[in-house]
Amino acid sequence: MKHSFFFMIFLTSILIAQEPDILSRSAVLMDATTGTVLFAKDADISIPPASLAKLMTMHIALSEISAGQAFLDEIVELPQEAWAENQPPGSSLMFLARGQKVTLEELLLGLIISSGNDAAVAVALRFAQTVQQFANRMNEEADKMGFLQTFFVEPSGVSEKNMTTAFEFASFCREYIRLHPETLRDYHSVEKFAYPKADNVPAAYRSRPGTVMQYNRNTLLGAVEGVDGLKTGYIDESGYNIALTAERNGTRLIAVILGAPAKYGGDRIRDDDGEKLLEFGFEHYKTVRPQVDSLEPVRLWLGKTNSVEVDVERNNAFTTTVDRAHTIYQKIEIDEPVLAPLDKGAVIGKLIFYDDTGNLAQSDLFTTAAAEKGGFFKRLFDRIQLWWRQLTKRDKK
Repeated sequence: MKHSFFFMIFLTSILIAQEPDILSRSAVLMDATTGTVLFAKDADISIPPASLAKLMTMHIALSEISAGQAFLDEIVELPQEAWAENQPPGSSLMFLARGQKVTLEELLLGLIISSGNDAAVAVALRFAQTVQQFANRMNEEADKMGFLQTFFVEPSGVSEKNMTTAFEFASFCREYIRLHPETLRDYHSVEKFAYPKADNVPAAYRSRPGTVMQYNRNTLLGAVEGVDGLKTGYIDESGYNIALTAERNGTRLIAVILGAPAKYGGDRIRDDDGEKLLEFGFEHYKTVRPQVDSLEPVRLWLGKTNSVEVDVERNNAFTTTVDRAHTIYQKIEIDEPVLAPLDKGAVIGKLIFYDDTGNLAQSDLFTTAAAEKGGFFKRLFDRIQLWWRQLTKRDKK
């Protein structure tokens, strides 16, 4: 499905408070479970992601690991292109160098915590022959996720030619968290990372490896309740960016801020905007995961049998305001009459969730098996019954 800002689900009809004043150029606040957008400011304008691009690099590496094509404890070759000394001036670095022995897991930690451009190149060259080929892979992933304005030319985010939007990147973060939830604990909320250690450097340097301790650049970790990711970024052309996620009481939110001013104090503006969005979201919205009641078979006409089994998608989570859904009721609306033949998965109605105020959400009701057409006399008898029911309804009006 191709994403567009104009097709986002907006809760403007139930907005209950003044929206926060966001100073950055572009921002989105999204429910990570449902994809519902709770706030947007110029969320469809293209801005370089800067080091947020490293999340796509991380995603590809983790996908390869999940597929058994790579392993966290494997030793990764460090071609000259990946050495720290060969990165663009002003690069954030993990401090990779000639002769070092480094595992893929260490590279991923250096990618996320140290935001190392050298780590990004090393990871890219582990999974592709050239940086350009890896960038092509990044773009293939973006295309598969349906993004129209997200594009990469390299894996670290140093280039101003990389592009994304706040909405598309928030949607990417949602998919990233769904696919790799363990990264929030194992990488994104890790506070510090030291490299290189004695085991990483050649024997001659083990007594003085030149270890550098670097701290997670997401300063909202530990400062704002529930924050456990994801990534910051900066280049002059974009300003200060951040992709944030936090979880409180079963609700997980994603906030993407792009284009805080590229000047002194811009990082504080970015962080303030992120904190404002998260506090706004948690104060006024929540994710609800209703339990589906047992569903009775539905009356089937013209079929071999008189009923058909039905079900709904079991992930029926929805977003609502905090004052709603304290008690949730359910009702079924059937598109009557339900006539055979039917394919498995045919939608024949909907399950509606509601509270004392009104409807909250709904889910398609579908058949769990195909329903075959009955014989001639069975169909004739059912048609007579349907005719009589219709006649009776008319008489009651």
